[in-house]
Amino acid sequence: MTIIRCASCDGFGWFEDEIGSGIDCDWCTGAGYVYRDAAGRDLPIPRHEYAQVAAELEALEAERLREMGYRGGAKKPWQQQIRQGTQLGHDPYTDGKQ
Repeated sequence: MTIIRCASCDGFGWFEDEIGSGIDCDWCTGAGYVYRDAAGRDLPIPRHEYAQVAAELEALEAERLREMGYRGGAKKPWQQQIRQGTQLGHDPYTDGKQ
């Protein structure tokens, strides 16, 4: 069996409900990843097997975070693409200074 990202939660392992509370994904039971067997069926990874697959899960999670733009450190607000064009999207230490 191979380990793949959960199609239901896209690797997050949880969902936010209508009132903002987090609930674990039913498909992967909160792991964010599932086993895929030879027939193409996805199965949750049993908790007692986490230690055996921890290195692979860590590598998959690092890859997922890189896809989202994470590079190993926090970005300052003016470095975050989502804040470009807003008040927080300007570097207060250099903007407007000659």
